[in-house]
Amino acid sequence: MRNRIAHLLLAVSSALVLAGCASNPVPRSTRDGLARSLTFHAPFDGTPDATFARGDRRLQVGPGWSAPRRVSPGLPPGGAVHIAPGAGRYGDALRFDHKITEVVGFKAAGNVAYRKEGWAGTVSFWLRLSPEQDLAPDFCDPIQITSKAWDDASFFTDFDKEGDPRSFRLGAFADKAVWNPAGTDWEKVPDSERPMAKVARHPFRRDRWTHVVFTWDGFNTGRPSGVARLYLDGAAAGEIGARTQTYTWDLDEALVMLGFSYTGWMDDLALFDRALGAEEVRSLGRLPHGVADLHR
Repeated sequence: MRNRIAHLLLAVSSALVLAGCASNPVPRSTRDGLARSLTFHAPFDGTPDATFARGDRRLQVGPGWSAPRRVSPGLPPGGAVHIAPGAGRYGDALRFDHKITEVVGFKAAGNVAYRKEGWAGTVSFWLRLSPEQDLAPDFCDPIQITSKAWDDASFFTDFDKEGDPRSFRLGAFADKAVWNPAGTDWEKVPDSERPMAKVARHPFRRDRWTHVVFTWDGFNTGRPSGVARLYLDGAAAGEIGARTQTYTWDLDEALVMLGFSYTGWMDDLALFDRALGAEEVRSLGRLPHGVADLHR
């Protein structure tokens, strides 16, 4: 009798394990590795604030993108940026109804695992829009991270201000004195010297979500070892090759800024304290409930 009960319990336990594996296609070991490296997650479900953070989890708003940026918790007045119930890749989403003048984002301190030496990291988020129909005729940065300016110790993804399709780009700009010591005017900087990766034909559409991930590694070493990579829907889309990537930040001023000139939906923003590998990036896109699967 005891043996039959033991066998029954073992069978039930095995069935539960197999069911769990079937419901989540990402191996437990991969999820555990991602969870250990997670520093920030804003799923935008019912609130604009993050549900997991090593720093301040509150969404911030300020009068403009130019430094110094004075921010306080909240959303811009007027309702142009709001939570859209049920519209997300997972649950709700953050919706930008139209281009706004305010800066919106999160404080970087703690949430971005900035290190003065040997720095690496990853940013992951989802977008839904048709750039050629939805965006105003201007540069649009869904995300920009810096304590200075767009071309000075900054990461950003952006859509070019014109074109059909409008190119999608990753920028990883070291301190301006490092990447542009002569102070050359931007329009005169050759493409080969611009620290950017460009996707000429993007996959973004209003009727589907696109997963955007970028990573960086070998930064703040004082050597030409810094590499940044861009992934779209889990596939490698571009790379900024090895160069000296020195970022000098004032963490009290650094922000993860969202939605500059952006119109569309954003969901499941997450940050990690290391550069994820290609298979880990693909795994992020396969999590059944998004990054929430890593910490709930």
